[in-house]
Amino acid sequence: MSVMTRGGLLDRSAVERVVREVVRHRLNGRIQVAGAYKPKLLVNISARHMHITQENLEILFGPGAKLTPYRMLYQDGQFASEQTVTIIGPRHRTITNLRILGPCRTLNQIELSFTDGIAMGIDLPVRMSGDIKGTPGCIVLGPKGYIELKEGVIRAMRHVHMNPREAEYYGVKSGDHMLLKVDSSCPMTFGNVVARVDPALKLEVHIDTDEGNACDLTNARKVELLKA
Repeated sequence: MSVMTRGGLLDRSAVERVVREVVRHRLNGRIQVAGAYKPKLLVNISARHMHITQENLEILFGPGAKLTPYRMLYQDGQFASEQTVTIIGPRHRTITNLRILGPCRTLNQIELSFTDGIAMGIDLPVRMSGDIKGTPGCIVLGPKGYIELKEGVIRAMRHVHMNPREAEYYGVKSGDHMLLKVDSSCPMTFGNVVARVDPALKLEVHIDTDEGNACDLTNARKVELLKA
């Protein structure tokens, strides 16, 4: 069967293909057309951790120190290292065994939960990773030395890593805000999940420990990511 258009005959399969594409875009990728691409969604709790420069790693662990993988993370090339530090906040409040993530970066950053901030006596600003200007600092103690960070202690804004194909599926671009719906014993919808798009990334939502505990993520029956 064919369909008559102004320009002549249009194959039925072409019409169906166009209709499917229009529906998908209008619903912002919220339904799956039979046989269409659907990325696998993974939601992980990002526990407190530190990112560090090579220079400061050597101050804390000695000249020539290198981060050694303890456990590989979901994103390719990233890992939790065997190296841990102690951080010291106001009035000498401390957190011990804070794990460093690798590989080394171009800035120092510590990501804590809201509860951690209360325990440390630090008023944590919610920031995207790398946006540390004007944030609080702390003292970081390693086995060979210490550093005094003037800034870099944050509560990480909830976010989702994705590659361009995954971003197209959801109808978003880098910096857009999304919603995360968690169906569990304590159902919850999180707003302001920031999309971070890069060809090297895989689809993964990061929320912090407080958020993961609040929605009982470990026992979730279903998670769903939507364009806001």
